[in-house]
Amino acid sequence: MFTIDAHLDLSMNAMEWNRDLRLSVSEIREREKGMTDKPDRAKGTVTFPALRAGNIGLVVATQIARFVKPDSTLPGWASPEQAWAQTQGQVAWYKSMEECGEMVQIKNLESLEKHLLLWNDGTPNENKPIGYILSLEGADSLVTINHVEKAYEYGLRAIGPAHYGPGRYAQGTDATGFMGKAGQDLLKEMERLNIILDATHLCDDSFWEAMDHFNGAVWASHNLCRSLVNHNRQFSDEQIKELISRDAVIGGALDAWMMVPNWERGKSTPKEMNCNLAVMVDHLDHICQLAGNALHVGIGSDLDGAFGTEQGPYDLDTIADLQTIPSILEKRGYTQIDIENIMHGNWLRFLRKNWAK
Repeated sequence: MFTIDAHLDLSMNAMEWNRDLRLSVSEIREREKGMTDKPDRAKGTVTFPALRAGNIGLVVATQIARFVKPDSTLPGWASPEQAWAQTQGQVAWYKSMEECGEMVQIKNLESLEKHLLLWNDGTPNENKPIGYILSLEGADSLVTINHVEKAYEYGLRAIGPAHYGPGRYAQGTDATGFMGKAGQDLLKEMERLNIILDATHLCDDSFWEAMDHFNGAVWASHNLCRSLVNHNRQFSDEQIKELISRDAVIGGALDAWMMVPNWERGKSTPKEMNCNLAVMVDHLDHICQLAGNALHVGIGSDLDGAFGTEQGPYDLDTIADLQTIPSILEKRGYTQIDIENIMHGNWLRFLRKNWAK
C-alpha cells in the first residue's frame, strides 16, 4: 500500500552520519561495523532502496541544526549563522539527490498530484524518485525573520519552532516557557507564507501559545500520547483534542522510549520491553478514540532519528516493514478506508486542503 512517512531525518543521516542512502540497508550496516561514534552504528533502517521496497513514495524530510549557548549540554552550533549554514549544506544534499534522480521536491499541489500519478501507475518502484516535502525541525537556524521567506523560496513548507531544550523562537522537549515576541513573529510570517506549523516538540507553554497565535495549518509530524507514556515529549489528551479541532494529523513515531513506559536508554531492549509495531498502533488508536474517527493519524516514524534497531520496534528491521501496519490495523477492526487514510490518505487530504489556498 502506498505510504507516506511524515518525518525522516534524511539529510542528518547523509551529512552527519555520513551514510550514502543510495545503498541498501545491509550495505550501510556492513560499512559501519566496528564504528562506535554513534549509538546506532550498523543498526540503521532507512535508505532509498528500503523506502521503495516499502512503497513509501512520499516523505516529509527535515533540515535540522540547533543553536546552543556555551553552558548547554545539547549538541549544536555556536551561532545561528553557523546553524543556518548547516541547513544550507543539507539543502545542497537534497538538491544533489534530485540531480541524480533519487528524490524530487514536492512543494505545491501540482507537483504533489504529478508525483502521486507516477507512484500509482502500476509499474515497479525501483527507479522512481522519492518525493520529499522539506521541513525544518527547530527554527534556531533562521537567523532573522527574513530568513523564513528565503527558506520558503528554496522549498521549505513546514517548520517546527522547537526541538529539544530551549530555543530561539520556542521552548522544546524537556524545557518550559513561552515563545515570546520572536516566536509570535515567526508564526505570523509562517501564516503569511502558508507554511505548516509542526507542533511536535513544543513544550506545553509554547504549544498553547502557538495555538493562540497561529491561524494556519497545523500538524504534528511525529508524536505519541502522554496518557500511555507519561513524558513531556508526548501530547496530553487536551493537546490532542486541540489538534483534532484544528483538523491536524498526528504522525505515529517509532522511537521506543516514546512507545513504552520505563524505557532506559542504552539499557532496555525492544524485545524485553515488548516494544513492537502494535504498540505504536495502541497510540494511534488512542487518538482515534479521542477523535471518534481515524482521520487525524498517520505515520511519522522518525526512523534513524539518531536511533536504529536498538531503540525501535523489534519486528521492524528496515523501514519497508511499515507495510505490516495495515494487517495490525485490520486485526483491530479498522476498515480498509480507515487503513488507507492512516497510511497515506489523511496526509494527502491535509496537503490538498491547505495547498489549494
